[in-house]
Amino acid sequence: MGKSNLIFLEVIEWFDETGADLIHRVPEEGSGEIKLGAQLIVRESQAGVFFYGGKAYDAFGPGRHTLVTGNIPILTKVLSLPWGMTSPLRAEVYFTNMKVFPDLKWGTKDPVAFRDSKLGLVRLRAFGVFNLQVVQPVLLINSLVGTKGIYSTADIDDYLNRVIVSRLNDYLGEKLDTLFNLPGQYDEMAAELKLRLKKDFSRFGLGLSNLYITSITPPPEVQQAIDDKSRLQVFEDLSALIRMKAAMSMEKAAENPGAAGEGMGMGLGFMMPALFAGAINKGLSLAGEEVHCPDCGLTVASDDRFCPHCGHQIVVLSQCSACGKNLPPKAAFCPKCGLKASETQPDKVCQACGVHNLPQAIYCNECGGKL
Repeated sequence: MGKSNLIFLEVIEWFDETGADLIHRVPEEGSGEIKLGAQLIVRESQAGVFFYGGKAYDAFGPGRHTLVTGNIPILTKVLSLPWGMTSPLRAEVYFTNMKVFPDLKWGTKDPVAFRDSKLGLVRLRAFGVFNLQVVQPVLLINSLVGTKGIYSTADIDDYLNRVIVSRLNDYLGEKLDTLFNLPGQYDEMAAELKLRLKKDFSRFGLGLSNLYITSITPPPEVQQAIDDKSRLQVFEDLSALIRMKAAMSMEKAAENPGAAGEGMGMGLGFMMPALFAGAINKGLSLAGEEVHCPDCGLTVASDDRFCPHCGHQIVVLSQCSACGKNLPPKAAFCPKCGLKASETQPDKVCQACGVHNLPQAIYCNECGGKL
């Protein structure tokens, strides 16, 4: 994009050098005097959101677009004399990276509480990876990015990590009875957790394409208890195992007396299954993808501005923090639940330990009690 000038029109484009930026604003220093007829170049893996006069006007897909503003070369500078030769007709473009951001880490900073039916209150650590993608650029900018010039995965990592851990804690409290039933459930847990997180991510215009659980580990003393239980299960059948091994040794010794003194080995262990996250992510392109209405979920054409089924605007500007309803551009209250558009849900405070949890949390991360 050209710098401040009087005559030349701007060519606005952006190349992601870091590979980690979700949002990048042009111009970086703030708003600019983008002129009538400026050209906006959007790549296949991008979307461009045009702000004019402080409002988001549209989200542009791949291609070259002509921007319409009130800034006319030379003439606007003359008319902006009362404002110190600075035009009040400010504009900026927020480029959104629509690609998949793979291999983002999540995990428990502090152990979360889990009430095990056999072991009592246990504090667990859990770790994994997930893939992130922007699905509603305008909603992401209005709800999270604000006026920041650059917004990367590092800026949202802590919050998403907190949401994932809270949903995992809810799932464990509702579905898992004891840690002894944990092996073999990682696939099922990851799939259920992904469904629970879909609504949390969509509130900010984000999509969760994949999620993996790599490990769920209890404290060392609990791991020792699990190992002891595993050994006891082996000891119950130890007599039969010894008789079988003795018979095999006698048979082998009869065939080859020189080998009668060779020892037998037996390995005992307990292995927790884990999923590896080195999955190859296929590149996604905006072209040819199926587009769904963010309100009713039915399929719409890629160039539709309004849903032909329910009439809702396809580009989501903001959502209700209580029910997730997509709000009209100038809504003061949610048409579904009546909550004021500017209000947010307060954190849930555990009555037992006083710890603050996410508004939609079911179980407390500190004591494991139901909220």
